[in-house]
Amino acid sequence: MEDIIKRKISVLGSTGSIGTQTLECAAHLGLTVSAITGNRNVRLLEEQARRFRPGIVAVPGDAEAAELKTALADTPVRVLSGEGGLEEAAVAGDTVVTAIMGTAGLLPTMAAIKEKKRIALANKETLVCAGHIVMAAAREHGAEVIPVDSEHSAIFQSMAGGRKNEVKRILLTASGGPFFGMKREDMVDITPEQALKHPNWTMGAKITIDSATMMNKGLEVIEAMHLFSVTPEMIKVVVHRQSIIHSMVQFCDNTVIAQLGTPDMRTPIQYALTYPRRLPSLAAEPDFADIGGMTFFDPDLDAFPCLRLALETAGRTDAAPAVMNAANEVAVELFLRKKLSFPGIYDAVAQAVAALGAGSADTIEDTLARDAEAREFIRRRYD
Repeated sequence: MEDIIKRKISVLGSTGSIGTQTLECAAHLGLTVSAITGNRNVRLLEEQARRFRPGIVAVPGDAEAAELKTALADTPVRVLSGEGGLEEAAVAGDTVVTAIMGTAGLLPTMAAIKEKKRIALANKETLVCAGHIVMAAAREHGAEVIPVDSEHSAIFQSMAGGRKNEVKRILLTASGGPFFGMKREDMVDITPEQALKHPNWTMGAKITIDSATMMNKGLEVIEAMHLFSVTPEMIKVVVHRQSIIHSMVQFCDNTVIAQLGTPDMRTPIQYALTYPRRLPSLAAEPDFADIGGMTFFDPDLDAFPCLRLALETAGRTDAAPAVMNAANEVAVELFLRKKLSFPGIYDAVAQAVAALGAGSADTIEDTLARDAEAREFIRRRYD
């Protein structure tokens, strides 16, 4: 275990759900935290900095940086701000956990890839928007990309059961969210409070709403395409309400290998930090007698058109995935502010994809430009 203990990690988005659980894992494993980054929760960042004593704390804005500098004046911690600070934080350790939300994670991830860091990828938007660019860079620079999403970690682990050319299909599981079994016409009056009550997982607000619309699963299909170099036709979404099987891989002989465990994000986080080794974790043991049974269903694409839109977008090589992702982020924000209805999330995102999806996204700069255009498109119409 000594080689694991020597690892130094950077946590981008340390104040969010994945970030705080990553720090729990770091404490459990005795890892050194080299850098943390957050957004506006200065008080929590200060608490984390005092506990883990990273060399760097980075925040986006100068005002937050000034407040943190004052709060941490009695410590040796360096406080940085802006994109440059985020990128410096990303390369401070040998492993970077990209738990920052949205396309804000794209540039620091690329910076870490160029420095040959291990990328513990929890930011699916990075691959949804620019997967072909990011994975090509990882291959060029020899950087490891280890997935942290529970489903992609499960696929990564299940892939070890055979060779890449023996894979027939990826079976990507979905909980179905809180509105499984409902029809689209019955969802008009759904409130943010109802949508935030996920049946199995405790997550941040944005990803919880994405789970409720099943957009999250569509984004994961696109992420899996890039991570595992497969076509969209090789990925099948399966609704598994119990969230015990986190995903499966079907091989050419029709053997299916699955990864199972209790719904606890600390399991895939720790595996990304310790890979290829396994160590005792903070997650509870699964009790199969208590679970009792497991069920599986095809997703209802009429009731959850966000998933259908993402599946239609998955094979496109233009700006459609980046536009869809950015438009969805803003639409979810507007739903949480009660400016859009629950079905209105899909309507808004579909309009943005139709209007802007054919644009170019061949470079990081193109991708970020399309992202900005999509956000402005939604805000101009609905905010």
